[in-house]
Amino acid sequence: MKKITMGAVLFSMMFGGLHAQSLQSPDGKFEMNFQLKEGIPYYNLKYNGAVVVEDSKLGLRLFKDNSIQFASEITKSEDTKFDLNNGFTKTDEKRNSKDETWQPVLGEKKNYINHYNELALTLHQASSERNIVVKFRLFNDGLGFRYEFPQQKNLNYFVIREEDTEFDFPTDMKAWWMVADYDSQEYRYQETKISEIPGRWDKAFDANASQALVKNAVQSPLMLKKEGKNPLYVNVAEAAVLDYPASHLEVDAQDFKFKTHLTPDRQGAKGYIQTPSVTPWRTIIVSPKAEEVMDSKMIFNLNEPTKYTDTSYIHPTKYMGVWWEMIIGKSQWAYSTAENVHLDTTDFSKLTPNGKHAANNTKVKEYIDFAAENGFQGLLIEGWNIGWEDWFGHSKEYVFDFITPYPDFDIKMLNEYAHSKGIKLIMHHETSGSATNYERWSDKAFQLMNKYGYDAVKTGYVGDIIPRGEHHYSQWTINHFYRIAEKANEYKIMVNSHESVRPTGESRTYPNYVSAEAARGTEYEAFAGNNPDHQTILPFTRWMGGSMDYTPGIFQTKLDYYFPGDKRFVKTTLAKQLALYVTMYMPLQMAADLPENYKKHMDAFQFIKDVAADWDDTKILSAEPGDYVITARKAKGTEDWFVGGITDENKRDYTVDFSFLNKGEKYEATIYEDGKDADYINNPQSYNIYKKQITSKSKINFKMVRSGGFAVSVKPVK
Repeated sequence: MKKITMGAVLFSMMFGGLHAQSLQSPDGKFEMNFQLKEGIPYYNLKYNGAVVVEDSKLGLRLFKDNSIQFASEITKSEDTKFDLNNGFTKTDEKRNSKDETWQPVLGEKKNYINHYNELALTLHQASSERNIVVKFRLFNDGLGFRYEFPQQKNLNYFVIREEDTEFDFPTDMKAWWMVADYDSQEYRYQETKISEIPGRWDKAFDANASQALVKNAVQSPLMLKKEGKNPLYVNVAEAAVLDYPASHLEVDAQDFKFKTHLTPDRQGAKGYIQTPSVTPWRTIIVSPKAEEVMDSKMIFNLNEPTKYTDTSYIHPTKYMGVWWEMIIGKSQWAYSTAENVHLDTTDFSKLTPNGKHAANNTKVKEYIDFAAENGFQGLLIEGWNIGWEDWFGHSKEYVFDFITPYPDFDIKMLNEYAHSKGIKLIMHHETSGSATNYERWSDKAFQLMNKYGYDAVKTGYVGDIIPRGEHHYSQWTINHFYRIAEKANEYKIMVNSHESVRPTGESRTYPNYVSAEAARGTEYEAFAGNNPDHQTILPFTRWMGGSMDYTPGIFQTKLDYYFPGDKRFVKTTLAKQLALYVTMYMPLQMAADLPENYKKHMDAFQFIKDVAADWDDTKILSAEPGDYVITARKAKGTEDWFVGGITDENKRDYTVDFSFLNKGEKYEATIYEDGKDADYINNPQSYNIYKKQITSKSKINFKMVRSGGFAVSVKPVK
C-alpha cells in the first residue's frame, strides 16, 4: 500500500474537498469527483464507495509560441507558462444526461445501450486568458473524460508537447500488458503486478515486432485486477482517437500510477491542433466481474454516430484466402526472383517466374472452387499485383500501384469465374508503409474494385511510414487511416486494415472500417509463436475497441507436415481453433488454413461453415483474463446460438448452463470438443463430435485440455 501522509490529507481538505464537483452514474454505483488544488485539476473515481482511482492530475503541456523546433531544439521550447495544466479557476459547469439505444451496423448485439450522466467544467487560466473544458461522462460500467478546446483569441493554433492525464491506483494490482511501441502492437502479453512491470519490460518483446519501443511504458487497453476477498477488474483505454495520436501509458511502479504518453512525430510533436477541437476520451471500465468488463460497450458509446447516408453495402463476410501458405513459407507473394524492380520501367512479363508465386490463375480457381462448395462469400488473394520483388526494407515510396496484376493473374477471368460461383474476391492493398503513395492511388484502386465487383479490401502497412518521420500511431497517420475509410465509403467498399492503429470504437462512426489486425494474430504462430493464454487476454484488451482480424481456423497446427524437422507449431488444439470463432468477434471472418487440410477434417470444418459472423446477442458466460473465456452468441436474424470455450496452458472443466435459450423449446446441439487424448503439443488434432437434444434446462460439462477448447452449434428443432 502507498504511504499517505497527514500533510497530504490536510492539503486535500484545505484546497480540494470543499470545492469538489461530483458526478454519479445513472445506477448510483460510481462517483467521480473533480477538484482544483491550487489551480491544478484532479479527478478521482469510486465504485460502491471504494476508491478505484485516487486523485489524479489532468492537463497538457504545449510548445512555446504554438510552434516546434527540430528535435535538437525541443528542450529550449519547454516553458511551463505555456502549459494547460495549472493556474485554473472554474468559471462554468454544465450537466447533461442521455439514455438511448442504438443499433450498430455490425455488432456483437442488436442493440447497444448508451446511458450516462455528464459534467462539463470550463476552466479559465488567467495568466494566458485561455479556456479549456474538461468533460466527464459516467456510465454504469465506468468513466470517460476528455479535453475540449473552444475557439478563442489566445488558443487558436497550438502544438501539444505531451498530455499528462494520470491514472493513480491505490493498490498494486495484477496487470495484463504489452510493451509500448509507436509502430507495433504485435507483442506477447505479460502478466505481472504493476510494481513488477519495469523488471519484466526488457524481456517482454522480440525482434519480430520491435520498431519504436517506449521504455517502461505499456499499451492500452490495459487490463488490471485488484485481487483479494473483493476482487475488482479495471480496464484503462481510450475512445474516438481521431485527429490525434494514439496514447501509451508510462508506468510509475512505486506509486502504481500510469500517465499518458502520446505518439509523436519524429520532431517530437504530439499533436497539431486548431480550435475548436477535442481530444480522445480516456476510459476506465470497472466491475467486480471480468465478464462485465469484457461485455462493456462504453468505448463505442463514446464515439459519434455515423454520418454515412448509405450503409447497406456493409455486411458480414466469411472468407478464405491465398495467404497462409505464404505465411508459413510454402509459397511466395513475389512472381519472380528479380531485384530492384521499377513499376514504370520493368516489364514483368519478361521476368523469369520463381515457380512459387501463389496468386496464379490455377491455384486461385482451386481456392474459389473450395470456398464456393462450402458456402463462403469471399476469397482474399495476396500477391496478385506487381512490385512484391522489391517491397520491403527500404524507403522507396512508389512500391505498388494497386491496379496492375502479375502476368499469371488474369483479373478479368478470375472475377468472372468467382462471380459465377457466388464468390467475391477481396482485394489486398499492401502499402509497405507508403501511405502517401496509397492516397495518390486510392481512387484508381477503388475504381478497379468497383469495376470487378470487389467490395472489401485488406490494407497493410508493413515497414516505416512514409511520409518519413511519421509513426503508425502518430496524428498524421491516424488521419490517413480514416481518410482511406471515407474514400472507401465513396466507392461502397469495406476496409480491413493490418499494421494499423488499434480501433477505439470508431466503427460506430465509420462502419465500413469493419475490422483491423493491430495485434499479434495467427500469423505469429508461424514466426515467434503465441502463448496458449494469448487468446484469453485479447478479448479484454485489443477487442475492447473493435473487431480484430485474427485469422483463425488452422487445422494443420504442426508445420513439420510441410517441412520435415520444422519445430514451429500453432499452440492450440483443433477444437480450440473452432472455439475462437465464437470467443472472438470477427464480422470479416476468415478460415485461414489450406483447403487440403480442411478436406481431411470435413466433420470439424462443418462448424466453421455453420458459425455466424454477426450477432443479435452475446453473453459472456464466464471469463478470467489469461485463463479462460466462455461465450455464447445468437446469430443475426435467427434463433441459432453458438457457444465457444477456450483455456490457457492449463486443463480446465466448465459446465455450460443453457438457460439463455427460449423456455419450452427444443434444440439440437452439435458439440465439437477436445478428444480424451488431445494435447496441443502431442495430439492437437484429436477431437470428438456428437449431437444432443437440449432445452433451456440443459447443462453440459466440457473438459478442455491444455490450450484446448470446445464449440457448440445450437439450432431449434423444427
